[in-house]
Amino acid sequence: MRLNTSSSSEKAFQIFNYTFLTVLSLLFIIPFIVIVSTSLVSENELIRRGSFILIPEKFDISAYKALLSEGSQLYRAYGVTIMRVLTGTLLNLLFTSMMAYGLSRKTLPGRNFFITLVFVTMLFSGGLIPSYLLLKFLHLTDTFWVMIIPGLISAWNLFIMKNFFSQIPDGLIESATIDGASPLKILILVVFPLSLPTFATIGLFYAVAHWNAWFDATIYINDANLMPVQVLMRRIVLTMTSQDLSAEILGSLESRPTPQSLRGAMIIVTTLPIVCVYPFLQKHFVKGVMVGSIKG
Repeated sequence: MRLNTSSSSEKAFQIFNYTFLTVLSLLFIIPFIVIVSTSLVSENELIRRGSFILIPEKFDISAYKALLSEGSQLYRAYGVTIMRVLTGTLLNLLFTSMMAYGLSRKTLPGRNFFITLVFVTMLFSGGLIPSYLLLKFLHLTDTFWVMIIPGLISAWNLFIMKNFFSQIPDGLIESATIDGASPLKILILVVFPLSLPTFATIGLFYAVAHWNAWFDATIYINDANLMPVQVLMRRIVLTMTSQDLSAEILGSLESRPTPQSLRGAMIIVTTLPIVCVYPFLQKHFVKGVMVGSIKG
């Protein structure tokens, strides 16, 4: 009797578990499908069927033609975003690794003091207005580098990398020091080759953050030529009217898509690359949380 009860309980739990996960998955998938469908709906069908269309009767790609037409701001915005991701991620890894390696050495004078200073930045910030005034004083506002330099080092990523560096045997560092290697040479020739998985993980963290970033460009940049693609998407989704869209993006097209279709197409165009890449990189994100968690 106990075996049957246990078996029945397990089956009930599995049914509930599968049902819950299926419903939860649909809650994530259906909004994305609706956005895709909206971007492919013609004006006549949108007027006739309403704004919530799960499967269009006829696919209309005029919104994508408008966004990808010659002279569109999308190409320039994509270029800025790609340059930001590549340049920002490279510099982030360089500066984060150098500071993390220094803080991982127990012989560093004032090590605990510097670690405390970094930790405080995770709890408190200087505020938006002081940050703006500082960047303006440094002549960084309205430049490409205002999206790179203020966030060169993330405290969270710094601690993850520091903890990993702390697990490297001291004997390797001491052997390289006895052979006459400088700290910089040790970092490049000894620490870097042993830390490639960590660099891949932290690099993914930085790259995704740069790809999704929009707030700093909105606050610190006025030049439209320096706006990343996420800012353009936000502007189209939230503030643009059909007249603005036709003037700035549509140009001369035979059929003009609806604002709803353009908003949906813009969301798909800006999120599709990261949606396609993320499933292949998910294991690295999970691993990044666990890196260095055993030894601090």
